[in-house]
Amino acid sequence: MTEHIPEDFRLSAYDYALPDELIAQRPADRREASRLLALHCATGKTEFRRFDEAGAFLRPGDLLVLNNTKVFPARLLGSKASGGRVELLLLHFPEAQQAGEAAALALLRSSKRPKPGSLLHFADDLQACVEELMEDGKVRVRLIYPPAADLALLLERHGQLPLPPYIRRPEGSTPEDALRYQTEYARHVGSVAAPTAGLHFSRSLLAKLEGQGVRQAAVTLHVGYGTFAPVRCEDIRQHELHKEFVRVPAETAEAVNATRAAGGRIWAIGTTTARTLEFAAKRTGKLEPLEGLCGLYICPGWQFKAVDNLITNFHLPQSSLLFLVSALAGRKQLLAAYAEAVAQQCRFFSYGDAMAVIAQE
Repeated sequence: MTEHIPEDFRLSAYDYALPDELIAQRPADRREASRLLALHCATGKTEFRRFDEAGAFLRPGDLLVLNNTKVFPARLLGSKASGGRVELLLLHFPEAQQAGEAAALALLRSSKRPKPGSLLHFADDLQACVEELMEDGKVRVRLIYPPAADLALLLERHGQLPLPPYIRRPEGSTPEDALRYQTEYARHVGSVAAPTAGLHFSRSLLAKLEGQGVRQAAVTLHVGYGTFAPVRCEDIRQHELHKEFVRVPAETAEAVNATRAAGGRIWAIGTTTARTLEFAAKRTGKLEPLEGLCGLYICPGWQFKAVDNLITNFHLPQSSLLFLVSALAGRKQLLAAYAEAVAQQCRFFSYGDAMAVIAQE
């Protein structure tokens, strides 16, 4: 019975009204030209700035932690042996099995689902064999390509960036998306979605903040499709996240620990960065270098050990990302800020505006 679930853990308590026209379909003219809503958690005060004024909330000795994952072109358009069209969306970067073969989990769209053993053709040097049909349109496939070829380069050549479904474009992704649906500091290939808070940072803005005495460090979390899977349980405490690859280098762990010891604040740039930092700190409270799979799920009640403040985009209603931000900001306070963002005509989701959640002034 939902009345026995405390409101902060009730899925229906994370809904909000959003007009379709506020869902951003294209990025701002310049990365840092988007808007920034700052929420001061101690007082509930909000203020609106341009994103290039983010430095007003930072001080010398603070540390920005960025997710340097790189989105790969995970959307493949091709044909079945019968000639019928097929679309394959890879849900993670394919895992090499042997020379010229790699395995992946994918979503398959086709007028008629091909049978196991069917061959899908994307290019002369890239095909996929359907290994297993699964629920919800998922399939296991084996990519086949020349043994000496670089699979990442083949995907660059033949694939498209997998824009979120709420970005509705008849033409699909464009050359502009290849630049803008990628952070300027993206380095390690492996994500099927961008860590969107980082899309607002240009190299010039990062250099300006560095000149202000704000240091930078990086982690890697390869964003998987599971991060955006809908929450289906009314008691959100029962939700589970799919595991994703994370890496925290020793130099980042040292920078975070030194910053905290010196009284500086840790700013997580995006929910993926926040989850990575908290995962690396949950054992001892201090950040530890690590590399492995992270399925850490953060919702209200979580005690943050590594993250002081968060810069993030506006998130979908009833999403696990909204729960994480609520854990830091407080659900009622966060939803009040979202209502203000709607009233002020902010742009929402991946290509939309940003929010600074300031829990530590």
